[in-house]
Amino acid sequence: MTELVQSFLDYFRTRSYRKVRTTLPPMTFTEVERDRDRYFEAVLARITEAETPVLRHTGDIFGFNRTIAMRFEWDAYMNNHTPDYAWAIERGFDAILADFAQKALSADEEGRAFYTAASKSIMIVLDFCERYRLAAEQTGCAKLAKALENVPRKAARNYYEALVFMKILIFSQRASGVQHLTLGRFDQYMYPYYLASLEAGVSADDLLEETELFFISINLDTDVYFGMQQGDNGQSLMLGGCTAEQEDAFNALSETVLTASEELCLIDPKINLRVSAKTPLERYVRATRLTAKGLGFPQYCNDDVVIPGLVRLGYDYKDACQYTVAACWEFIIPARGYDVPNIRTLNFPLAVREATMESLADAETFEDFFAAVEQKIFAHFQAKRRAVTSRKDDLHRMPKNPYGSIFLTDCREKGRDYTACVTKYNNYGIHGLGVGPAVDALTAICRAVYEEKSVGKDELLAALENDFRDAEPLRRRLLACPKLGSGDEVPERLMVRMLQFYAGAVNLTPNGIGGIWRAGTGGSLDYVTMSRDVGATADGRHAGEPFPSSFSPSIGVRAAGLLSVIEAFTRPDMKNLINGGPLTIELHTNVFRNEEGVRKVAILVSEFIRRGGHELQLNALHRDTLIEAQKHPENYPDLIVRVWGWSGYFCELDLPFQNQIISRTDYQV
Repeated sequence: MTELVQSFLDYFRTRSYRKVRTTLPPMTFTEVERDRDRYFEAVLARITEAETPVLRHTGDIFGFNRTIAMRFEWDAYMNNHTPDYAWAIERGFDAILADFAQKALSADEEGRAFYTAASKSIMIVLDFCERYRLAAEQTGCAKLAKALENVPRKAARNYYEALVFMKILIFSQRASGVQHLTLGRFDQYMYPYYLASLEAGVSADDLLEETELFFISINLDTDVYFGMQQGDNGQSLMLGGCTAEQEDAFNALSETVLTASEELCLIDPKINLRVSAKTPLERYVRATRLTAKGLGFPQYCNDDVVIPGLVRLGYDYKDACQYTVAACWEFIIPARGYDVPNIRTLNFPLAVREATMESLADAETFEDFFAAVEQKIFAHFQAKRRAVTSRKDDLHRMPKNPYGSIFLTDCREKGRDYTACVTKYNNYGIHGLGVGPAVDALTAICRAVYEEKSVGKDELLAALENDFRDAEPLRRRLLACPKLGSGDEVPERLMVRMLQFYAGAVNLTPNGIGGIWRAGTGGSLDYVTMSRDVGATADGRHAGEPFPSSFSPSIGVRAAGLLSVIEAFTRPDMKNLINGGPLTIELHTNVFRNEEGVRKVAILVSEFIRRGGHELQLNALHRDTLIEAQKHPENYPDLIVRVWGWSGYFCELDLPFQNQIISRTDYQV
């Protein structure tokens, strides 16, 4: 890390820039004459007009920082969007404007309106960029001023200009109403510019410095980005993976990004790494050193599972090979699709509890009871599906966003807004929440009620109804039943059955806008919020207790070992659960105390991939440190944890999420 990077990093950690922002009131439809087709164009104009071009530090060679904050009146904004960065950076806005003017000549009325609105938005951005160029000249930042003489009007000529263009796109997309804006396959679309700079004589060390300064710059404004919690802003970045010809796409820029992330230890960008059975062990070792920093990433995505899984759902093979992740971990195709991968959540523990309370008494066999659980899962999905179909703010009824739409290939080619659902992929994804506790409840009923007959049906139902009041011995018997991840075959078999039924009920079901539904195993913030409304469950869980994050063993389960967890959670056919949702494992920080520990973790990750796991995220935690940070947050402002599909600063999280993270199991290797 250079002195300049260290100085900028130190400035960032003061958080002083947060104190000098102005908050604007939300823009209402009245202000744009209730013309919602112009709403986000007006928002972009309002924000850029109110912004003051400012460079925060001598290391801030990118600018385009937020000096104001403004919420949108509508919550119907573009979300989980991965723009076609490559298309813009390699063309420049002048060429794009000329192309849109030409397309408008032969377009229909709707198309002409689209190209006109998109062009107006581009001009708003260009005007703001000129203001920034003048400010850069006046403050003596000649490097940025010179870059802005070329970009974004013209194509980027080198890595630095491409990064400046990228920062402009991040700023302007968010100012136009795009939330959870992801960075996509950064090492692929930026690599040509990285090579161009190397060929021009720029050293690899200088390119690393530019990368690190860029990463710091995209952290400056995370507190004004929309998120359920601070840090939940969508700045996920994908590295590596394979090409359509099955060649390894990991390159020198991929390595530079890993180094930058390891040296900076910031929450953004959240690093994801595409791997496969062909990935060399040393790459896992390299990535594990980043995990050891306690950032909660990289998150691993298995090409051997994800690509064929997407193909099963109707994605073209070449498109599937371009997959990245949304804000958290849902698999999406940049530029060619506008999937909504988190449109609803199916609560597995709730479905099992409802089946228990309504059907257990009359179920003569466990097979009868399991059939009742399947009926509940199906009914829950159908209810979610109907709710989406009937909601008034469905995708095609949302306010238009012409500027955001031009970064989707089919929208700009057809002259249609993203709300017209003209992209190649318009699929819905449903999260599958609480797999661990749901399966544990099924296992307890199978074992204690039907096999051993040590617990009577009426006894269990009364205990669940009363949250185990005066029934602690019964609760302990249920807790003693095998749990998912403990190495027992029964819960693993039941999980396979449950997820197979779930995937069959969901996958390929039409969604009403030309796409289909996709099943996943994630859960986002619902592992805390939705668990509050679920009464006591047959695994021994008390009413309201939180579920585990994503696709993980239940909280408090003492697994037979990390390998037993990996074996259990790779047993289902994960190609059928390709909306995403990672196995999430907390490792004690002592695991990484030496090179031997790092290598052991790397071997376990490679084993997870070899066994057919689709997604894995590791979190290095020390419970004592978290408890101390909760007591004295002023001493731990930069303590980072993995929350669900993203990482954030522990002390900025709401208390329920802090407590849930503290309660997670930490494994030794």
